[in-house]
Amino acid sequence: MKAGIRSRPKFTQVLNELDRAQKPGDGVPAYSRWANRRGARVFAAAAVAAGWGPNAVTVLSACCSAAGLLLLALLPASWGTGVGAAALLALGYLMDSADGQVARVTGTGSAAGEWLDHVIDAVRTPALHLAVFFGFQRSFEIDSALRYLPLAFALVATGHFISQILAEQLGRAHALRAGAKDSGSLPEQEGRKGMLWSFLILPIDTGVLCWVFVLWGSPALFVPGYAVLFAFAAVFAGISARRKYAYLKGLGQ
Repeated sequence: MKAGIRSRPKFTQVLNELDRAQKPGDGVPAYSRWANRRGARVFAAAAVAAGWGPNAVTVLSACCSAAGLLLLALLPASWGTGVGAAALLALGYLMDSADGQVARVTGTGSAAGEWLDHVIDAVRTPALHLAVFFGFQRSFEIDSALRYLPLAFALVATGHFISQILAEQLGRAHALRAGAKDSGSLPEQEGRKGMLWSFLILPIDTGVLCWVFVLWGSPALFVPGYAVLFAFAAVFAGISARRKYAYLKGLGQ
């Protein structure tokens, strides 16, 4: 080997390092906690072994999600379309978790990479529900107000996403002004929450939202399932927003 040229780390080496550096799972919905994070570790290890950077994984995640959304918006609703879209959306979600792990294990995290990740998430969050809306108009015969449910879901999901990001950034900025090392935990992250809690909040799990599209071929199954997820998301977003407001208000000036 020539001097100055470093060999790429091996897959098993990276995977073991990621296993040791995993975040606590308290308060994380079950699918994200036990399925998505584990799959993301495997993908991240493979990406690092292949020489991919975190931004490449972020862009690939966006491409998978976009492909799934195009299936929903442009093709007639069917079981095949739903399964294909669900798989692509779930893969995009897995990669969205993997990019941060690639950044941490390689030490290549950056402000630009964090910006790219947030911008893609900010577009992907409402785009999913807009794709459902177009799919409803194209393939579903819904005469009631339920045909506009995806638009309401898009508003709730986008509002919750912005609330989460702003609370984190404002908390971090306050900590820096106060000379603290970090901003501490947000209200939802405080305290230990066990396995039961992870299953109780499963309906708000992004992974569950991805896989509900396996029902896309049957409006009689998909619409009620999607409506239930919306109800949970709306309630959780309201509770979360109230807690974040109280948390930020407690920080003072």
